[in-house]
Amino acid sequence: MSKPTLYGIKNCDSVRKARKFLDAHNIAYDFYDLRADGISQQLLKSWCTEVDWELLLNRRSTTFKQLDPATKLDIDESRAINLMHSQPTLIKRPVLQWHGAQKQLMVGFNSEHYEHLIGV
Repeated sequence: MSKPTLYGIKNCDSVRKARKFLDAHNIAYDFYDLRADGISQQLLKSWCTEVDWELLLNRRSTTFKQLDPATKLDIDESRAINLMHSQPTLIKRPVLQWHGAQKQLMVGFNSEHYEHLIGV
């Protein structure tokens, strides 16, 4: 089994909680910094086949609030992917890509969901 990948931003509180949880349960993982490393459109499209793009797009983020009002209108999956690709801080964090017996993608941090995922 390969290690899960945690996507996020180092200074994000939710990402810190997820990292602390994984560390406390001795789960080795790869961390991918969205701000520093960006993200491919291909990966975003892949995620959108697993979860609704509406879940991935963080409309409560400071970045989203600072977008031009016209940009916020009529967002569909394709436009959302383009926005998240060009501004990765628009992605709701963290995103945990689990590579266990069954692959799973979790958006946001919820300790109960993480516990269920790792079987604690």
